[in-house]
Amino acid sequence: MRGELVLSTSTLLGFLLTLVRVSGVFVFVPLPGVTSVLSPARIILSLGIAIALFPEWPHVAQNPSAGLFVLWILVETALGVGIGLSVAFLTEAFSVGAQAMGLQMGYGFASTIDPNTQVDSSILIVFAQVAAGLLFFASGLDREILRIFARSLETCPAGSFAVGRAAAGQVLALGSNMFATGLRLALPVIAVLAMIDISLALLGRVNAQLHLITIAFPVKMIVGLALLGWLALLFPVLIRAGADATLRAAQTLIAR
Repeated sequence: MRGELVLSTSTLLGFLLTLVRVSGVFVFVPLPGVTSVLSPARIILSLGIAIALFPEWPHVAQNPSAGLFVLWILVETALGVGIGLSVAFLTEAFSVGAQAMGLQMGYGFASTIDPNTQVDSSILIVFAQVAAGLLFFASGLDREILRIFARSLETCPAGSFAVGRAAAGQVLALGSNMFATGLRLALPVIAVLAMIDISLALLGRVNAQLHLITIAFPVKMIVGLALLGWLALLFPVLIRAGADATLRAAQTLIAR
């Protein structure tokens, strides 16, 4: 007796809407070594997660109009992108801090290929992005995002999501907090390097025969690396603190 796999139109539409919602977040979620665009790895991962959420697929009317279905697609994309941005703001704070530190340490002159964007970037920015991506998975934030997705399919079925002022405000607040966190991360390094610059300037003022310009860059680079190694101990603490705000913003998005 031959078995046939028959999927109703309602099931297919529910799968498509779930896939769109999941794909929206994976445009921004940091995956170490995977480009930020919709690469095959992100597409396969989105398909796998959408299939794993099969028990939570929404029940869709059998014959929605084309205009209504396009509107649902846009709404689901907005929800996925909102959650993805909340996560991206958390990890981009490390890039902002690395950019500020790299300019003061002299590493702005050294560039390498960023595996996420495939363009030239400062080596400290690449280090910060890889570290943030690894800490994202090590802290279990990926599992929390999956739980939020499963919860969103219960609280916000297909076509019922609406962007509220409170939810949009929290996402925007995370964007501003990204710069504040990056600046706080870089301030200790910037302060110490500024003191080194002042000290070398005073020594050069006392004795004009000293050619301190030749040792300024090596000293700043070595001291900056030592401070960066000390700050690396604070990365997990920053991830955990930022994850709380990120999860609150994501839960606000799906709250009814």
